[in-house]
Amino acid sequence: MENLIALLVAAPLVGAALLLCGGKRLDRTGHWIGSLLAVASFAVAVVLFADMLGKGAEHRALHQHLFSWIPVGGFRADIAFQLDQLSMTFVLLITGVGSLIHIYSIGYMEHDERRRRFFGYLNLFLAAMLLLVLADNYLLLYVGWEGVGLASYLLIGFWQHKPSAATAAKKAFLVNRVGDMGLSIAIMLMFTTFGTFAFGPVFAAAGDASEGRLTAIGLVLLLAACGKSAQVPLQSWLGDAMEGPTPVSALIHAATMVTAGVYLITRSGAIFNLAPDAQTAVVVVGAVTLLFGAIVGCAKDDIKKALAGSTMSQIGYMVLAAGLGPIGYAFAIMHLVTHGFFKAGLFLGAGSVMHGMNDEVDMRRYGGLRRYMPVTFVTFGLGYLAIIGFPGLSGFFSKDKIIEAAFARGGTEGWILGGAALLGAAITAFYMTRVMLMTFFGEKRWDPEEFHPHESPKVMTVPMIVLAVGSVFAGGLFSVGDAFVRWLEPVTSFAHGHSPVSAGVVTAATMVVLAIGVGIAWLMYGRKEVPATAPRGSLLTRAARRDLLQDDFNHVVLVRGGEHLTRTLVYLDHSLVDGAVNGTAAAMGGLSSRLRQLQTGFVRSYAVQMLGGAAVLVAATLLMRGV
Repeated sequence: MENLIALLVAAPLVGAALLLCGGKRLDRTGHWIGSLLAVASFAVAVVLFADMLGKGAEHRALHQHLFSWIPVGGFRADIAFQLDQLSMTFVLLITGVGSLIHIYSIGYMEHDERRRRFFGYLNLFLAAMLLLVLADNYLLLYVGWEGVGLASYLLIGFWQHKPSAATAAKKAFLVNRVGDMGLSIAIMLMFTTFGTFAFGPVFAAAGDASEGRLTAIGLVLLLAACGKSAQVPLQSWLGDAMEGPTPVSALIHAATMVTAGVYLITRSGAIFNLAPDAQTAVVVVGAVTLLFGAIVGCAKDDIKKALAGSTMSQIGYMVLAAGLGPIGYAFAIMHLVTHGFFKAGLFLGAGSVMHGMNDEVDMRRYGGLRRYMPVTFVTFGLGYLAIIGFPGLSGFFSKDKIIEAAFARGGTEGWILGGAALLGAAITAFYMTRVMLMTFFGEKRWDPEEFHPHESPKVMTVPMIVLAVGSVFAGGLFSVGDAFVRWLEPVTSFAHGHSPVSAGVVTAATMVVLAIGVGIAWLMYGRKEVPATAPRGSLLTRAARRDLLQDDFNHVVLVRGGEHLTRTLVYLDHSLVDGAVNGTAAAMGGLSSRLRQLQTGFVRSYAVQMLGGAAVLVAATLLMRGV
């Protein structure tokens, strides 16, 4: 079975090569080729998963070595894959949800002249993400990591004729380069510390390394995760990435790119478990980001940007759980999977609304769409209930477990983290109810002469229905007998925390804050008429509309700071470096000009100099003999 692992990556990679290099002859069939190869990869994943289920937990991991990539002396890098319970979870999510997004894109991109190229980029994205999660060493993981960055740049900027899309793609690319530098430094530190960057040897030798070195590796791994998963302080690219086609938003923000950071931290658990300071940093980043993204999501009138803030916040929950170590690893991945279902469904639902509303994204121009788009309304509504943690739906099982794990951190930290997670749940209920009310309820706020809302075709609604089913049932299935925890335990390990409050109390508190969030949203947007233009709002509201001034901060601290640093370095270069070089040249030039005056070109002058020199030598000789 291990020989099939490479096919997971090969199928979408071949699709990308065909669609990007095949030319216009594939324009009519390119979307089908891309979709079928994505589905083929998913089919291989299902076969491998079935085989894995038939084995004992200790025999489930598979390895496939293809060839030695860089064998140079003591340096060795292999192209090799590792398929265990953790990577299998990601493979099923990536190929399953990715295939649904491919199918949805057939309808969504139907009238785009460059549809073949778009599907080529989608296939490239899948191949890179699969390489990332299947690699058995950090260097090969880095190749997939960079491939995901390249594919996201191409997809976010797919409509590059729009200046905003081109700018958003460049911004995402540059911000992610900062995080990528962290991963590259981590790989260098691993090699100098352990002599290898393969997962097995690194994790086995981690206990022999100093805590300081492990903390350094953990912190730069966290920097890498912040870039890919849009966590504070590298979160600024996520909202702008909405300039890409909506299927791109679903692919990047649900099942693939933004989950890469959570995978990296969880996969590197053996390092973080021995570096408590690095673990604390992970927890702080996750807690801050889950509140940051939720607050931003409250103030957005663009439906996709409101969901982007939600993604930032939900990934924050996952990072928080991953920072809790064995208490939270399994729950971080569980929420990642359930989030893949309901967030992909929400984004595809938003795309369906845009499809029926002539690409309008401003929710203040929606209203009453449930009567015109019933399938979209139901599927989007189920995703909404799942993400706010409505009892019985997926988010209820996964997010509640993270809140319980946060309290189980213990001590003051546990109360702070648990409180932050509860507050995030309340804000989530508010902003998602706001999205639901502004889009599907109330009176229509659109011009009937300009907009003609209608339901999307079946090629778009069927994937939405499948994702809605996952949004409803996935969390419950994972929780039966702690199935998901037991599935991941051989890879991530698991430990019960010591929470100061019982699970029942946490659930009750979560339901209370959920009701408060929904109630406030109903009072503000359900009972009152939604104005056509947003009111000025409070200082916090205005800041949230500007993404809590993250771009302003980056401009002042990084852009202007960089400008001042550059000017200082230029001044030092001119005054010190160039001054020393030019000063030395000037001194030598002055000395040479004075020495040159001794060379007159007249024979009589040289004769006098020779006579004088001879006289000096004679006098010196006589004096030495006299002595």
